[in-house]
Amino acid sequence: MLTLIKQEKLLLLALLAAFVAYPLEHWLLGNGRVVALVGGLVLIGFIVSASMRVAHHAELLAEKVGDPYGTMILTLSAVLVEVVILAIMMNNEASPTLVRDTIYSAVMLDINGILGLAALMGGLKHGEQVYNDDSARTYSVMILTAMGVSMVVPEFIPQENWKHYSAFTIGAMIVLYTLFVRMQVGPHSYFFSYSYPEKRRKKEPVENEPKPISLAFSISALVFGVVVIGALAEVMSKAIDLGLEGSGAPPVVTAILVAAISAAPEILTALRAALANRMQSVVNIALGASLSTVILTVPVMEAMALYTGQPFQMAMTPVQTVMIFITLIVSAINLNDGETNAIEGMTHFVLFATFIMLSLLGL
Repeated sequence: MLTLIKQEKLLLLALLAAFVAYPLEHWLLGNGRVVALVGGLVLIGFIVSASMRVAHHAELLAEKVGDPYGTMILTLSAVLVEVVILAIMMNNEASPTLVRDTIYSAVMLDINGILGLAALMGGLKHGEQVYNDDSARTYSVMILTAMGVSMVVPEFIPQENWKHYSAFTIGAMIVLYTLFVRMQVGPHSYFFSYSYPEKRRKKEPVENEPKPISLAFSISALVFGVVVIGALAEVMSKAIDLGLEGSGAPPVVTAILVAAISAAPEILTALRAALANRMQSVVNIALGASLSTVILTVPVMEAMALYTGQPFQMAMTPVQTVMIFITLIVSAINLNDGETNAIEGMTHFVLFATFIMLSLLGL
C-alpha cells in the first residue's frame, strides 16, 4: 500500500488540492486579480501533475496492447483531458473563440513544438532518424482536411445556416475518425508502425519504479485522474478568467494554457522517444495528437453548441489560417522521405516560436 501511495503521490496531491480549492474558492476569487491569477497558476500545476499520471497509466495500457492501439490510447487520453477542461471553461462563460484558439494552439504545439523539438534534439544526437513516411502523409492529409472543413470553411457560412453546417461538421468528423481508426488498427496498421533494426536503436534504460499491479488498476487510475482534473479545472477556469481580466493579456493565452496542459505528458514521451532513436513514436504522438484534437474535440464542442444554442466562433483568423497552412506545407515537405534531421526540426521549432510571438502580439 505504501508503495502504491508513493507511486500515485502526484495524483493524490492533485486530489488534495481539489479538496482545498473548493472551500477556498470564494476567498480566492474575492481578493483581487493577483491572488486569483496566482491561485489559478498553482491549480494548473496540480492539473499538469494529474495529467502526467493519466498519461503514465495510458502508457502502461499502450505497452500492454502495443502499436498502433497503444499510440491511439495515448492521444485519446490527452484529448479527453483537453475536452473536459474546455467543456468546463465554456460552461463558465469563457470566450466564444476559446475552442477555436485551443485547437489551433494544440496543433501548433504538437506539430511545431513537440515534433520540432524532438526532431531537433534527436537529430543532434543521432543524425538522420527513420520513420514510416506513409504514416506522416496519412496524418497530414487528414489534419488538413479536418481543419479545412471545421475551421476554414465556417468563415463563409452565413449565421442563419450555422446549425446545419455544424451538424454536417459533426457527421464529417465522426466519419473521418471512424475510417482513420479502421485504418490504424485494421489492414493498414503497417502505415503507423516501424520496425527498428537493433543497430539503429539504443535501448532505453529500465525504470526502477515498479508498474501498477494490474491492468484494471491502470484503467481505474486513468478515469479517476480525469475526474480530479475536471474538479480542479472548475475552480482554475474561474480564477484564471478573473486573474487575466483587465490585464491586457491576449485572449489566446488561456487557449495556450489549455493546450499546454493536455500536451505536457506528450512532450516528455516524445522527447524520450526521439533521444532513444524512435522517431516513428514521435510522428505518431505529434501528428496523432493533432489529428485527434481536431477530429474529436470539434464534434464534441459543436454538439455542445447545438445543445445550448450558443455557437462558437470556429473560423480561424487570417493569421491563424496562414500559420496552419505554412505548418502543414513545411510538414509535408519535411516528412516526405522517411527520415528527419536537426534542420527539419529547427524549421518547425522556428514556426513554433513565431506562433508564440504572434500570440503575445494578440494576432
